[in-house]
Amino acid sequence: MLNGKRIGVVLPAHNAEATLEQTVAELDRTVVDDVFLVDDASTDKTIEEATRLGLDPILHDHNRGYGANQKTCYRAAIESGADIVVMVHPDYQYSPLLVPAMAAMIAYGEYDMVLGSRILAQDPVARGMPRYKFVANRVLTLFENIVMHQKLSEYHTGLRAFSCPMLASLPIEANSDDFVFDNQIIAQALLAAARIGELSCPTRYAADSSSIGFTRSVRYGVGVVRTSLQYRLQKSGARSYPYLEVEPFTPQRVFAAHRPDSRGDLS
Repeated sequence: MLNGKRIGVVLPAHNAEATLEQTVAELDRTVVDDVFLVDDASTDKTIEEATRLGLDPILHDHNRGYGANQKTCYRAAIESGADIVVMVHPDYQYSPLLVPAMAAMIAYGEYDMVLGSRILAQDPVARGMPRYKFVANRVLTLFENIVMHQKLSEYHTGLRAFSCPMLASLPIEANSDDFVFDNQIIAQALLAAARIGELSCPTRYAADSSSIGFTRSVRYGVGVVRTSLQYRLQKSGARSYPYLEVEPFTPQRVFAAHRPDSRGDLS
């Protein structure tokens, strides 16, 4: 716990056998109360490895997609009674050592959502990020900041922390089951007036780290542009989209609204 808040870590896994042990080993269990691994129909021995490490994996009977995996992850964390949930990719691309720092930014009432930024205070290309992905990241982030009237350093990180009350208030089940889920949930959080913070996050790029191919990257980029434009139309009242129908909340009542007997509804 931190400041009396229960911390859950979620691991959306797909073929993470080779890196799972190192990821789990770096989770600070003096702070982290629960770890939830959701396996999206891996073809390697991720399940066996998770069980060996003492986890109780949640299984998808077929590959549903990265967004669908996150939905299951967050549902499990909220239903467990967690106050804060941190997503860490089990491919060890993002540092699990940052979980306490990110959770603390929420536990002490400063933010409702925290993004681990690969851009702040470092050169991700020097750390192995493909240059075309870096360029795409910067172009898409600039576009999103302009259209959505924000100033985040990046929107595409896979290291994220949420207050569970805020997360439970968002209609995330209406989001995509694919990678654009990551952008849709940021758009929802912004519409809910969530306070979003960022923390510099060193990253690791290696052969055993997951990565989407060029074609899926292009499809993701198109989805990001679409989400940004839909956000702007929703915000202005010109159009309405079901997944962006979000009720605002005030940060002062975030934790007060979350009780073990009222764990929220993701639908």
